[in-house]
Amino acid sequence: MRLLLLVLTASTLWAQSPADEDAIRSVAQRYFDTREAQQPGALEALLTPDVDQLVSTGEWRKGRINVVQGAMASSRNTQEKRTLAVESIRFVTPDVAICDGRYEISGEPVRKMWSTFVFVRTNGWWRIGAIRNMLPAR
Repeated sequence: MRLLLLVLTASTLWAQSPADEDAIRSVAQRYFDTREAQQPGALEALLTPDVDQLVSTGEWRKGRINVVQGAMASSRNTQEKRTLAVESIRFVTPDVAICDGRYEISGEPVRKMWSTFVFVRTNGWWRIGAIRNMLPAR
């Protein structure tokens, strides 16, 4: 029992390291930066191969190619600036984290949404495994 408690305590402390949180915040920011700069190759590098994205219109993009193509098209069609203000990062395991934030697209009116990212650490790097964009209920 003591060994189990020690292992759980150690993994919890390690999983919540500020370096991991900083890395996740950085990847989330680069996601928006690469979209704005229309850099599909750089965006692709931030995603897991099996990534999926459910956008606020209800479109469900599955797989890295579809997510990249959809994101690039969406950014071309709406030239407004996209921002994400990360509100929380919760580690499900040492290699999986959920990142929630306020997602806004500038313009008149400003589109105010919520976005949830699932991050997966593979080969030492944090990548985006899923994205969910939601419009708040009125």
